[in-house]
Amino acid sequence: MLPPPLDRELAAALEQFMDAIGPGFTLADLPAARRNAAVELLDLTMDGAFETEDRTVPGPEGAPGVPLLVCRPSAAPTTAALPVIYHAHGGGLMAGSNRAGVTEPLAWARELDAVVVSVEYRLAPEHPYPAPVEDAYAGLLWAAEHAREIGGDPDRIVVTGSSAGGGLAAALTLLSRDRQGPRPLGQLLMYPMLDDRNNSVSSRQMAGSGLWDRTANETAWTALLGDRRGGPGVPPYAAPARATDLSGLPPAFLDVGSAETFRDEVVGYASRIWQAGGVAELHVWPGGCHGFDALAPEAALSRTARAARVAWLRRLLAE
Repeated sequence: MLPPPLDRELAAALEQFMDAIGPGFTLADLPAARRNAAVELLDLTMDGAFETEDRTVPGPEGAPGVPLLVCRPSAAPTTAALPVIYHAHGGGLMAGSNRAGVTEPLAWARELDAVVVSVEYRLAPEHPYPAPVEDAYAGLLWAAEHAREIGGDPDRIVVTGSSAGGGLAAALTLLSRDRQGPRPLGQLLMYPMLDDRNNSVSSRQMAGSGLWDRTANETAWTALLGDRRGGPGVPPYAAPARATDLSGLPPAFLDVGSAETFRDEVVGYASRIWQAGGVAELHVWPGGCHGFDALAPEAALSRTARAARVAWLRRLLAE
């Protein structure tokens, strides 16, 4: 089963990096992935645009505290109530920290005048489900309850993440709805990891290709769920594609590449939001591979994708 063709610029970038970040990820590769993910941004202030602070807030009952990175615009008045971008990092739920992937949310916040709160959750396989989503929920509770303290507006929190972080943001939105917790203003899900069953057409098309193939996906979901992966009874707070009720959710932005493992589950998730009477904006970027905007940030497709996300946020925050 042949995969769709890659965008020309992305294909060139992927070829350049394939030796270091090829498909077929297994747990044997996890130590190296964690070492690579441990690299932090040199300047979280974005040239002085933000004041940054690390906080550890109460975690789930019986669990350690949850580390949060809080970035507030330096020029914001002390009385401001700015939008809050609540970010969950990627890394297959197995790697990363609250510094990982925060560059784009900070770019949005600089353009739109918002606060960024990035959560660091416990990682699988050492901490399987429900540890990651419960940590993310504990951080969201704190962000909503203390929004004014950090210059934010508790009624204008947007949850976001890419890849595993996008799936976690979707799960967090479902969990908060069902617990009657904070209601995010919106959810911005960048090529989110949603379905533990790993049996879509796109997952089979991308077997052995790209940055995140079917083997890597199976590794990650097994780390999170163990023997439950792909079986009956997996809760939607672990794998949002398992949700039977997608009603009552905040507006969603979802994007994904046409040439990546998650394509079909993302398209299906957006379709089921519409079928439940909800609001979703879906972009399937032609020739996009997983993580294409990070792989080749200057490619035309990457610039277009980033512009679409900012435009959606701008409209959402103006309502």
